[in-house]
Amino acid sequence: MTDNPAIVAQLRTLEQLTRTENQVARLRTVQARTDETRRELEQNAEQAERRLARIQDALRELGAIPDVVGTVVGRAVALLKSQIEQAQRFDEALLGDLALERQLQDRARYLQALTANGPDHVHQLAGELVEAHTETVEWLTTVLAEEAVGGPASLRATPLQVVRDGVTQVIRMPARITADGVNRAGHGVAQARDRVREFVGGMDRAARDTRDVLETGLDAALDRAEEVARRDGATETADAVQTIRRERGTLRTDELPIANFDELSVPDAVEAVRGLESPEDLTAVQRYEEKHKNRSGVLTVIRSRHAEVAEMAVS
Repeated sequence: MTDNPAIVAQLRTLEQLTRTENQVARLRTVQARTDETRRELEQNAEQAERRLARIQDALRELGAIPDVVGTVVGRAVALLKSQIEQAQRFDEALLGDLALERQLQDRARYLQALTANGPDHVHQLAGELVEAHTETVEWLTTVLAEEAVGGPASLRATPLQVVRDGVTQVIRMPARITADGVNRAGHGVAQARDRVREFVGGMDRAARDTRDVLETGLDAALDRAEEVARRDGATETADAVQTIRRERGTLRTDELPIANFDELSVPDAVEAVRGLESPEDLTAVQRYEEKHKNRSGVLTVIRSRHAEVAEMAVS
């Protein structure tokens, strides 16, 4: 026997969660590392809107009224989520997205079971929702795997998340850096953080503008920190700072894992990239390429190669 109140309750919850999913996807477009990822996120947002419309149609067909206040609530939840994330690690924010998608996936599966004996249109909708959210869960899992192994993920951290991670890593440096060196490095990071705070207040455009300011200030601070560490003989600290510089794409060409990378043609660079085995090396080359020549053919192969390495690491 079909339990209409239970079906309506699940549809209402799916309606609210799908609104939040749509708003989060739109906010995530700011963090897309490539145009391809940005287009994919925009398509995800559009598909979420279509799923939302179908859920509302299903509610009407069952004699229920769609949630008219939900649009505002969905936007508020997504905005609140984005603000909270500024104080989170980047991977924690992605885990939050994954939790949302898994909840949508699980509720769609439950709705599918509830409607096994009808109504057919809701049962079909539930199956399509399960398929859509399963794909998104797999995509987010891959992004998290790339982040976990230190590679170039499809999404990049927001400006404040980068500042947070940068400040954290500098604070955690071994105590062998002299107090004078720490003060100089900390002053540079503080300047970058203050500049970000001055500009962060808007969304898409403001976030991109602050990223430019942030990168200049933070890169200068990291360069200075490594210089002071090497001067004082703190090799471990200097190496740690160099790792941060590698991930930010500010290594010199002679520090890259591919010799004379800047001088290679696209075919030669692609061939060299295919020979890289470690996520760290792939990250170094991608971040450098993005910051300098930004050749789409080279970047595509780097991302493909890194996905292969990430899949092997996870399996």
